[in-house]
Amino acid sequence: MSLEDDIRQSKFDSEHAKVAINILYTGGWIHNGNANRLKKYGITPEQYNVLRILRGSHPNKLMLAEITNRMIDKNSNATRLVEKLRQKSLVKRELCEANRRQVDISITEKGLSLMKLIDAEESQWIDSLKNISKSEAVELSRLLDKLRG
Repeated sequence: MSLEDDIRQSKFDSEHAKVAINILYTGGWIHNGNANRLKKYGITPEQYNVLRILRGSHPNKLMLAEITNRMIDKNSNATRLVEKLRQKSLVKRELCEANRRQVDISITEKGLSLMKLIDAEESQWIDSLKNISKSEAVELSRLLDKLRG
């Protein structure tokens, strides 16, 4: 379905305005699909992003600022996200021995196990994005990188 049909708008100020709206709309569509698949695990896409970052650095610990720098949504409240994950025993926070003002954050075994469960179903979610070919996906990624550049 076209953007025009989806949002019931036939005119745009320009092709650049249309592409901006299309990216925002499509981003929302992807985010909602991701949120729906993660709901059964009791986490949000933003919490999942924190877990992916911590799993990627495992066994090394990260400071909150480093997690924030790596997050997809830079406006997410990383402090609140980490606390929610800590309450679920998916991450742990520890004072750094070398610098008592620094808090180190790491993923727990429970967090790693949850990520394995989610990974097992990842291909089903990715399949929903296969309306475009692999070469189109490569080109789209290149164009999005160019747009941000």
